[in-house]
Amino acid sequence: MALQFWEAGAGACQPVYSSPRSAPSRAVSCIQTIAMPHDYDYDLISIGAGSGGIATSNRAAMHGARCLLIERDDRLGGTCVNRGCVPKKVMWYAASVAHGLRDASGYGYDVTVGGFDWNALVEKREAYIRRINGSYDNYLGSNGVTVVYGEAVLADAHTVRVGDKSYSAERIVIAPGGTPVVPDIPGAELGITSDGFFELEQQPKRVAVLGAGYIAVELAGMMQAMGCDVTLGIRRERALREFDPMLQERLFEAMSSDGVTFETGFSAARLERDDSGIRIADASGRTLSGFDVVVFAIGRKPRTAELGLESVGVAMNERGYIPVDEFQKTNIDNIFAIGDVTGQAELTPVAIGAGRRLADRIWGGMEGRRLDYDLIATAVFTHPPIGTVGLTEPQARELHGDAVKVYETSFTPMYHAFTNHVVKTSMKLVTVGESERVVGCHIIGLAADEMLQGFAVAMRMGATKADFDDTVAIHPTSAEELVTMR
Repeated sequence: MALQFWEAGAGACQPVYSSPRSAPSRAVSCIQTIAMPHDYDYDLISIGAGSGGIATSNRAAMHGARCLLIERDDRLGGTCVNRGCVPKKVMWYAASVAHGLRDASGYGYDVTVGGFDWNALVEKREAYIRRINGSYDNYLGSNGVTVVYGEAVLADAHTVRVGDKSYSAERIVIAPGGTPVVPDIPGAELGITSDGFFELEQQPKRVAVLGAGYIAVELAGMMQAMGCDVTLGIRRERALREFDPMLQERLFEAMSSDGVTFETGFSAARLERDDSGIRIADASGRTLSGFDVVVFAIGRKPRTAELGLESVGVAMNERGYIPVDEFQKTNIDNIFAIGDVTGQAELTPVAIGAGRRLADRIWGGMEGRRLDYDLIATAVFTHPPIGTVGLTEPQARELHGDAVKVYETSFTPMYHAFTNHVVKTSMKLVTVGESERVVGCHIIGLAADEMLQGFAVAMRMGATKADFDDTVAIHPTSAEELVTMR
């Protein structure tokens, strides 16, 4: 922090000199404020070396800030790299290969599958992840970011303790991510979470997945494709309840067609082990039994409980999330929070985007730079995949009433014209007003995850249905249906 000297000007004191080291030689007639320098160890301390913490530290260091990154685990990259997005996508690709092998006969191939080596895939996956860990380490080092491993605890608004050592910084970013929720029920220790799923070295034969969110449906779909017998237990009639109803319906149909057994209206109350394996009972006494593995995928919670936030006065809500303003600032001026701990769009690219913009604004001189949380596109790596951005139809009708007009299509993509197992593609555009501005785009089907990104850009630029219609289609593709829909 600079030491500033002020002199009387036109009705107010004006700064005439700023230095972190010494004072000007001439006299100062009016000293309004003297901000004494603080001997901080760093300009920034980031707690958590996941996607958000790494992105913030790297970008701040590139702008010249002295950065310390603290990570509680022994691997860089956080949940996404080690127990989330990356290993999940590897398993999703493996499941997609299984579907390809199933479909090969439709294209004239006589394919005999001798087997599937789950353990060999896991070994390759983990080696790939270790290479990513190493690349992060190299990247941080090349930017001059210091990394310390251990449990971080806030001592005050500028100081973080790790074991018996203390580190200080002008600003602190809290980005420790989240952790899977385990239900408080008898026998819960018999189940595993998504973390445990990525620790499985051998393929289970019969699996129960409990949950209705995107993690639950992703894990259920990929395990079924790779040869597991999967039951998905959900509390209501459909999974992905926060998504557009069209996506919920089509996913239910597709997963059921692939062999996933849905147990609706099921909420686990007890787990027990018997001769057949693990048995699950719900509150009504209904039981499901014979499982090798039970996976809890019932949500995640922020990893804030052991950071000492209360002693410093950082506000949290009743669920442990940290409220922030539009610039990611907490109720403490020099403490910021990004990523899953804020409860805002808990997605890896969101944490990265928020962290980079924060660093650009504070150390890069980009005044007002912040993340816009509207129109965030996302994909769900089910089989088939889902791509979605913007308002669902119910959300749009609640906000805009009769001004909403919806366009839908459902068709067999060309790929499946030759396969024995047909998976349809469905699309929906939600528009508002006389101009029919597109406020929602929802796709489920082959390559939905890849085609959505460009349409998300168009929507952020205010594209209307007429803009979509005036775009020349790429033929033959599934994506062309989005610009030819009537």
